[in-house]
Parts: sequence; structure tokens; C-alpha cells
Amino acid sequence: MNSIPDTNPQGRRRIRRFLHRRDDPSRFGFSIDWAALKDTLAVALPLLLVVLVAFWIASRYIRPAPPDTFVLSTGAPGGAYHLFAERYRDILARDGITVELRPSAGSLENLERLRDAASGVDAALVQGGVSEPQKDLGLLSLGSIYYEPLWIFYRAPAEISLLNGFKGKRLAIGAEGSGTRALALQLLQAVGVKDAAALQPLGGNAAADALIAGKVDAVFIVGSPDAPVVQRLVKSEGVRLLNLENAQAFSRRFPFLTALTLPRGVIDLAQQLPARDVTLLAATANIVVKEDFHPALAFLLLHAATEIHAGSGLLQRHKEFPSARETEFRLSDQAERYFNSGPPLLRRYLPFWLANLIERMFVLLVPLFAVLVPAFKILPALLEWRVKSRVFRWYGEIKFLEEELARGSHPDQAGIMLQRLDEIERGVTNTSVPTSYADYAYNLRTHVDVVRNRILRLARALPADADAPTAAAEDTVKQVP
Repeated sequence: MNSIPDTNPQGRRRIRRFLHRRDDPSRFGFSIDWAALKDTLAVALPLLLVVLVAFWIASRYIRPAPPDTFVLSTGAPGGAYHLFAERYRDILARDGITVELRPSAGSLENLERLRDAASGVDAALVQGGVSEPQKDLGLLSLGSIYYEPLWIFYRAPAEISLLNGFKGKRLAIGAEGSGTRALALQLLQAVGVKDAAALQPLGGNAAADALIAGKVDAVFIVGSPDAPVVQRLVKSEGVRLLNLENAQAFSRRFPFLTALTLPRGVIDLAQQLPARDVTLLAATANIVVKEDFHPALAFLLLHAATEIHAGSGLLQRHKEFPSARETEFRLSDQAERYFNSGPPLLRRYLPFWLANLIERMFVLLVPLFAVLVPAFKILPALLEWRVKSRVFRWYGEIKFLEEELARGSHPDQAGIMLQRLDEIERGVTNTSVPTSYADYAYNLRTHVDVVRNRILRLARALPADADAPTAAAEDTVKQVP
């Protein structure tokens, strides 16, 4: 198939040049095509305004740069929470983030600090099951980081396998404000043990001392199998570890709890401690942050949590933590993305500050390029349309004259038609056209000459005694063969 010839080979690819090198070699520099510059600015400025508006809208969705410090509420000095928090502090320091550790009495005090806007605390380690959902709507979880088994040690002549067996007993359920006490109260109330006088606010080594001395009948301790107080009580003569037969029932009633099996001999293989498999209930330790906690810092905490807690242990499998386990707190968007897809791509290969800078700029660049690319494509077309609209408007006037001629105008109308044509030619001459579009104006003038010749031929048909069209017409008629 034969291709249609291109009548305008430059088309929309025509370059609007408003700087031209001078033709005179004796003069240096450039000359400015003011018409081209004016047209370019008239079209480019509105597009620039659109780009600026898009830039402003995008900037509204950019979070500020992450702070270089935040406060983490931990637990008692020397406790598991505080020791783990020290490791978090050291890991984040590698990326230039300072973590201020603030010791506390435990999970309940940590929650109170998070709820209090004036406390200055941004994140905390919190045991599952101690939250009050109606008070903690503004808090988010970054995931669970390890199991916190509940150890119930007791002294009794006969074995006890249910919590109901502790009715009427003296129980040390943890210090006031501790997560151990909050968990123990929930479980004991669920089985009907509500004797407040028998519940003593002792925890840790103080509770262990009281049990060994016979001042209490049972103690509730939340901690890892390696915790010194757990090791001490497991090896103490006459102290039993509760094997909770209905642990699965508790895990169904309290979703934040998990039933775990402590294998025989896992604590001490030489002495075969425990002497048999023991079923325990375990909560999880969680990283809880305020709702406005910076996403970049959230990813850093999750990365540190993976480095610290991903290994296997006596109660957990390799890479079981950190994880998005069910808790009372809503999982943050950053944690959900992290657990589903891993760390952000840029942070796998780039330093924290550089990856964060690129991610923040990306929010600006995407909408910016979404506007700039189409704008650059339509800019030449808009410029060409602007020039053509000024030139081609005269074609309408010329076409009107041609239609009059086609209808068979009377020769005595030639003078009037020539006057109108002269007005059109003056308008074309006064139309400012950039140098790169001058061919449009020249083509229009050629068409004007074509129509002028047709009018002059019409004027020749006047009878000899008729009025002459105009002096200008007569001069031109003499030139027409």
C-alpha cells in the first residue's frame, strides 16, 4: 500500500527555537526570536503551574525525616525486657539512631506510659494479655518477639494439674504493675479463684524465697527457661512444676496465649529436668508503639527484632519470631508488609539514611513524572496549535471570499472584495509568527495572491461604461495576462 505523503514532515516534532545564531559572522552571540519566546512562555507557564500543584499535593503525603532518637520503655533493670532493650539500642546505634531506655515496673507501667502523651515514651515492650482494648486504640503492634511462658511452681504432697487446685492456697502472683500479675489474675478469675487475701504481690526471687521458705504455696513467674529464678526453682527439692492439663482450653479462651510443651530433660539433660514433658501456657512479648511512630523507625526495630529473636530456642523454632501473632493490638502497616514481603528492597542493599531519603523522594518523583512526561509530549502540540490558530483564522476569511466567487459574484463587487482581501493581507502581515513557523505565514500569503488573481479576473468582466473597481484594482488588472 502506498503511503500518504507527509505534507508537514516536521509535524509535532518541530523544535521551537527562540535563540538563533547570528547570520553575520562578524557579530558574535545569538538573536532572540521574541515571538517564539512569547508563545513558549504562554504555553509552558500553565503547564509549570500544573507541575507545581502536583508537587505540592505530593508533598502533603511525605512524612518528615525520621527523628534520630526515641524513647523505649523497658522493664526492671537486669530483667529480660531491659536486657533485650539494650541489644535493640546497640543495633539501632549502627544506623545513627539513639534509643533512650527508660526502666519500668513492667508491662502495665509501659502501657500507661504509652497512653500518656506527656510521658515522652514512643515504644515499649509489652506482655500479651495485659492491655485494655478500649484504652489502647491509639497503639499499634510491631509483632511478637518471643514466648513468655508462665511457670507455676508449687509445694504440695499431691500433684496438682488444674488451676482450680489452688483454691484456698497462698499464691504469689507477681508485683503490682507487672505483666505476671495481670496474667495470673485473668487466669485465676476464669477458674473461680478470687480470694484477694491469698494473692500476694511477690515476684521474681522474692517469690521464690517465699515458696522455698514455705510462706506461700505457689508462685506465678513469667520468664524464659534460662531465667535464673526459673533454673533455681526447677532444681529446688520439694518444688513441683505445674503440668497444666487443660492448657489448650485456656489458649482457646485467651487468643494471646499458646499451649507449649516443655520436653523432658530440656532444662538439664544430666539431671533430666524436667522429669517428664510439661505443658505450659505462654504469652508473647510484643513491641508496641504509638500510632504516629515513624515508619522508618518501625522498620529498623523489626530488622533488629529479626537479628535478635530469629534464632531457635528451648521453646521456639528457628525463625518463628518475630511474627504477626494475634494480640490485643492492631498490627501496624509496616509490620504487616515486613512479615509478608520482608524488608523494603532499598534497605536490603543501602544504608538506612540513603534508603530512607530515596523512599521519601520517590513519593514526590512518581506524581511529578506522571505530570511532566505527558506535559512534555503535549507541549509541542500546544505550541503549534497556538501559532496555527493565529494564522489559520485568516483562512476562514479567505474561504468566505472564495465561496462568494464560486456563487458567481457580479463583477461590480470586485472592488469591495479586493478591499476585504487587502485587510486580510494586512492582518497576516501584522500576525506575529515565530521564525520556525514562518512557512505557515508564507503559504497563507500565497493563497491570498491566488484569491486576488481570481477577483481581478472577475473585475475584467465589467462593461466599458461601468465604474472601475478601484485604482489599485486597475493597476493590478494591467499586470494580469
